[in-house]
Amino acid sequence: MNKEKINAQVERFRKGFPWLDIVASATPGKGIERLSEAQVEEAVQYADTAETVGRCKFVPASGAASRMFKDIFAGMDEPNDAVRRLSDNIEDFAFYSPEVFGKAPYNPSQVARRLLTEEGLNYGSKPKGVLKFHRYPDEVRTALAEHFVEGQAYMRNPDGSVNITVTISPEHRALFEQAVAEIKDKYEQRYGVRYNISFTCQDKETDTVAVGSDGKPFLKEDGTILTRPAGHGALIYNLNDLDSELVSIKNIDNVCVEKMQPVTYKWKKVLMGRALQLRDRIRGYIFALDQITVMRKEMSDFAFIPANNVNLDDPFATPECQTLCNEIETFLRDELCIEMPEAKDCRDRAEKLRAKLNRPVRVCGMVKNEGEPGGGPFIIRDKDGSTSLQILEAAQIDKNNPHAVEQMKSATHFNPVDLVCCLLDYKGEKFNLLEHVDEETGLISSKSYQGRELKALELPGLWNGSMSDWNTLFVEVPAETFNPVKTVLDLLRPAHRG
Repeated sequence: MNKEKINAQVERFRKGFPWLDIVASATPGKGIERLSEAQVEEAVQYADTAETVGRCKFVPASGAASRMFKDIFAGMDEPNDAVRRLSDNIEDFAFYSPEVFGKAPYNPSQVARRLLTEEGLNYGSKPKGVLKFHRYPDEVRTALAEHFVEGQAYMRNPDGSVNITVTISPEHRALFEQAVAEIKDKYEQRYGVRYNISFTCQDKETDTVAVGSDGKPFLKEDGTILTRPAGHGALIYNLNDLDSELVSIKNIDNVCVEKMQPVTYKWKKVLMGRALQLRDRIRGYIFALDQITVMRKEMSDFAFIPANNVNLDDPFATPECQTLCNEIETFLRDELCIEMPEAKDCRDRAEKLRAKLNRPVRVCGMVKNEGEPGGGPFIIRDKDGSTSLQILEAAQIDKNNPHAVEQMKSATHFNPVDLVCCLLDYKGEKFNLLEHVDEETGLISSKSYQGRELKALELPGLWNGSMSDWNTLFVEVPAETFNPVKTVLDLLRPAHRG
């Protein structure tokens, strides 16, 4: 990391990140679509028939599962409620075997040690993706295996291939490769597909510096500056490397047993269909604008190639162009909650509308908030004066702003990290996703290193600031599509019992 980059990040710690200007929370009818059954079926059919330049399932799975076992670690020596519940139900978990855990009666501390340490399964240092989540009569499946099953159901390409890209930590590659080798051939034969599996690691160049209590770079014992992974927002670089046009994103731990997966298949296709419908409507508007007046950048100005009946002096001022701009503004306002700022003139209006249209597309599933963690959907006032739909974490909301707090309390839904993205522009060329990141929406968090307190800098979140400048649509999806495993005891829920 060069000196200029270090200084810029240290300065960011000093001045912090600005609070976002919240207009309102997004709710059904005002920012969140609640589809009728007819609209659901139409979206599913569109997902099945619309042409795409490749489809890919993108699964963030970096890092060890240490947070999943936080309470078990805490009670390993002096058993707490979590450890006792683990021990009392140990035979109900997919990872149970008498060879590892013995037979009843079970010693709670011993159960915890054999689950988390090298004395047994060593799950405390392994990634979630390779942990045994679900038991079936004829097999036990990892979280990764369930994503294989999901992928064949809703992400098949016309040639029968299923592309799955998994983000991992370099030290876990061998574990993931082994997990894939154990199921790939078997599942290909079972489901009649061909899996194309790729692993991608967060680029070390996206790591950020940490600072100590004095606000200066945090130094390790050898005198070098401590750098840390910059959070899931850094994965925008990995997403930017994909060649597929339609990408589905879902966390590694958000899976359920196969008998409960059909509702997930259906609503994933709904999100895909809505993304493709939105893509095609946007492309139609861009083509219509360009048909009226083709704009080609020449030096710092535009040359205009007239179409039929276009005023050469001001092609933007024609009734045809103004009628189209009115329709686009209505679409942006009603469908995407984008209120455009006042334009200087007809040309400025058309250019701003075209720029808003020509952006990556994301459609995000939203679940009714019933106490689960997750970023909330809001309508935000952007720096250019327009409004947009954004997903915010609680840490991004100014608790000293009564209006912001009121809107946070009035939020009815949250984002379970269930997204579908369209990554090609109207010409079929890849967007450069890095050009659509809001660098002003990162987070500063408190961490520790070998018992010493520090502050860490996180890049704008992947589905927060890293996708800030995207055309965004929120769609309500059933709670049954959200089955995260945040703690090991979540595996006792019905969604994870075969």
